[in-house]
Amino acid sequence: MASVTIRDVEKSYSEHAVMHGVNIDIEDGEFVILVGPSGCGKSTLLRMIAGLEDITGGDILIGDTVVNDIEPKARNIAMVFQNYALYPHMTVRENMAFALTLNRTDKAEIARRVARAAEILSLGAFLDRYPKQLSGGQRQRVAMGRAIVRDPQVFLFDEPLSNLDAKLRVQMRTEIKELHQRLKTTTIYVTHDQIEAMTMADRIVVMNDGRIEQIGTPLQLYDTPANLFVAGFIGSPGMNFIEGEIENGWFLTADGIALPTPPGAAAGKVVYGIRPEHLVPDPAGVPVDVTVVEPTGPETDVFGKLGRQPIVAAMREGPPVAAGEKLRLTARVERVHLFDAATGRRLPTGIPGQAA
Repeated sequence: MASVTIRDVEKSYSEHAVMHGVNIDIEDGEFVILVGPSGCGKSTLLRMIAGLEDITGGDILIGDTVVNDIEPKARNIAMVFQNYALYPHMTVRENMAFALTLNRTDKAEIARRVARAAEILSLGAFLDRYPKQLSGGQRQRVAMGRAIVRDPQVFLFDEPLSNLDAKLRVQMRTEIKELHQRLKTTTIYVTHDQIEAMTMADRIVVMNDGRIEQIGTPLQLYDTPANLFVAGFIGSPGMNFIEGEIENGWFLTADGIALPTPPGAAAGKVVYGIRPEHLVPDPAGVPVDVTVVEPTGPETDVFGKLGRQPIVAAMREGPPVAAGEKLRLTARVERVHLFDAATGRRLPTGIPGQAA
């Protein structure tokens, strides 16, 4: 196992810069997820760690070794890809052993490592099958097994679950997390799915346009997002953003609707942020014109308009409501976030744990 240090890393294609001085310190044994929208640079950064992409500037260290100019096969990392990348003419056993065979590892050692990985991943009954005889989840386990047998310092996962159906993704999330807890190998995992990031990571790195927006634990990012981008990206449904300004201790929308503000909020134009689950039905609350109701099972997502601005509430309890009706809601003031209207940065409030 080893730490991974990403220091002032830049990447350009000709004149086009796609990575802008990225800095991340990943501890030995940590599970870190790079998350962000498509095109934000997360997969490019993972490929630079693997040695599959050149670095334009900065350094990448695995342990204490700068690996910028070290060949991928000499970095002692193992990568699991989105498309499994299995050899169709080889059995599961042969696929898992392939890298060790190329390295002329002793046959007895290869057999021992393959057997160990097969036991960890419950693949023992499938070792003599070919990839076409396996389900998607089983193929992904084989890809993971091929990485495990190499006993690397670092695991790299590049959106490994995106080809699986929803139920299998949930199952594989748990299996990958359990695998990390068992092996305790430093793991860097790329996804655009913030649910995967929230449920699996020790820490999350939120990226946007080749820059880091925030690094923190899942709950740190959820409860204290650094800016509008992080607040909107983390959480499903996303945080409500309501434009207006603070006057005399109240937040006022352009339609003249008043919402409570946290203590210590300064007057001026802000974006009022409140997560859907922190809006609660209240006969004395503000009126919302309901447009769409989406039952999800554990809760009901109610979409509507607060004046002319969209809003969504996630309700576990409350009166039945239908499209075309009015629903009165109150924001839990202790869960309100305020963002600078010009910069998008979260503003400090008097709520404990909400300091900027």
